[in-house]
Amino acid sequence: MDCLFCKIVKGDIPANVLFEDDDVIAFEDIMPKAPTHFLVIPKRHISTLNDLTDEDAPVVGKLQTTAAKIAKQKGISDAGYRVVMNCNEMGGQTVYHIHMHVLGGRAMTWPPG
Repeated sequence: MDCLFCKIVKGDIPANVLFEDDDVIAFEDIMPKAPTHFLVIPKRHISTLNDLTDEDAPVVGKLQTTAAKIAKQKGISDAGYRVVMNCNEMGGQTVYHIHMHVLGGRAMTWPPG
């Protein structure tokens, strides 16, 4: 498998890691779109949101709780932040390993795209 995020999980590609446990890893986005922009991913490869099963619910929940924990540590939780998960080409997904973008530190506009 030639997945960029799987290579980060394995340590083959360096990343500015913010959090890591047995299930998830969070790291700074290399092309930030906001003053704070990090990604939270499951360590297990899941290509798209469409590939999730009921058994994946705990890890998807852990993505959310990890995002909230890091947002608080970074001081953006009270002012607010945006959480985004893209799915497939029309949804803006460019790396086919599910991942959550967490953006903050500035006002977000709507609609987003």
